Amino acid sequence: MASIATVGGAAAVAVNAGAAHAQGAATSPASPASRTVYTGDVIEGKKVVSALDVNELEPGKKHLLYFQGVQMPTGQHWYVSVTVARGANPGKRGILTSGVHGDEMSSVHTVQTVMNQLDPAQMSGTVMAVTDVSRPALESMQRRWPNQGRGIDLIDMNREWPGNENGATAPSRHAGLLFNRLLRPNADFAIDFHTGTTGFEVTAFNIGGMDVPGVKAMVELYPVGQIFDNHVYPGVLHNAFMDVGIPSFTPEIGAARVLDPEMISLFVEGTMNVLKHHGIVAGPMGRTGKDVTVFVGNSAFPILATAGGLVEHLVKLNDKVEVGQKVAVQRNSFGEVVAEYASGVAGEITGQRSDAMSEPGNPLVFILFNKPRPEDVQVYPE
Repeated sequence: MASIATVGGAAAVAVNAGAAHAQGAATSPASPASRTVYTGDVIEGKKVVSALDVNELEPGKKHLLYFQGVQMPTGQHWYVSVTVARGANPGKRGILTSGVHGDEMSSVHTVQTVMNQLDPAQMSGTVMAVTDVSRPALESMQRRWPNQGRGIDLIDMNREWPGNENGATAPSRHAGLLFNRLLRPNADFAIDFHTGTTGFEVTAFNIGGMDVPGVKAMVELYPVGQIFDNHVYPGVLHNAFMDVGIPSFTPEIGAARVLDPEMISLFVEGTMNVLKHHGIVAGPMGRTGKDVTVFVGNSAFPILATAGGLVEHLVKLNDKVEVGQKVAVQRNSFGEVVAEYASGVAGEITGQRSDAMSEPGNPLVFILFNKPRPEDVQVYPE
């Protein structure tokens, strides 16, 4: 291990030296004092940057850019789309991200819809959107980044933040580049949008630490029925923001691989409320958590399949359940019941397997509930 670390350190020095030399030759800042670095490339009419300071963009306009991310095995780069609505007047800077997982389409459309509603000429402050963070995962509409370092290896990019520009994997380096040069420098607050994963759908809910006043104020502005009051585990993007003092949380918007217009509209409305709360856009608030019945839980109870077979759910998303209540049964190819599943807690259904069949070990149900004293870090099966 020590030998590997030593070799890795030497390699990092060599790579950094080469990268610095190459960048000096191939990139140019907008001005001698600029913190925005243009690579000189243009893709589909959009300039490419390797670092960005939104304060250097022209006020009162929308700006469409590409950010140069990590290199592919061929030596070319993965690029992510950056939309900046720079207000005509100064104000707070908000960041909206999606596509950290490649199968989460409703999150992408939510961010696009919010950005399409913004008029920079009427704004005070800036909103930046990055909708395709994990670009190679999005290309195949799969959850994880297909890393090529030691044969194919699927890496969950939402366990990599804040990343490491000299990390051992491409996703780690990509996260480091984005966080250090694009996201963190331009954020006073941040919202990282997600959905359920392939084969597993969730309700409309927000994840965030409600003990943080800046987070609580934003989360309660959404007209959705559930709040997961939990900081969850290290490595997720919203926690990387939180660790550097930037209030952040994660909305969850239904099922993967589809667009859910009804849920999307709720999160668009809530996000516009957040922008109004921060004084970036003007106008009356839409519906908030005060206009719906909200269940707040600080933990999630997973029910995993113990057998293989066809899954029949006996409850629906958002249903209330009690301890011992049967929530699902499973049948084999003959139609015989091979497993029955009951809730171990009192709470509300927040997620269900949407694929009709399951192997042993797959999550079937998640139940949002309240623990008297939840652990600091809870890891949930996927």
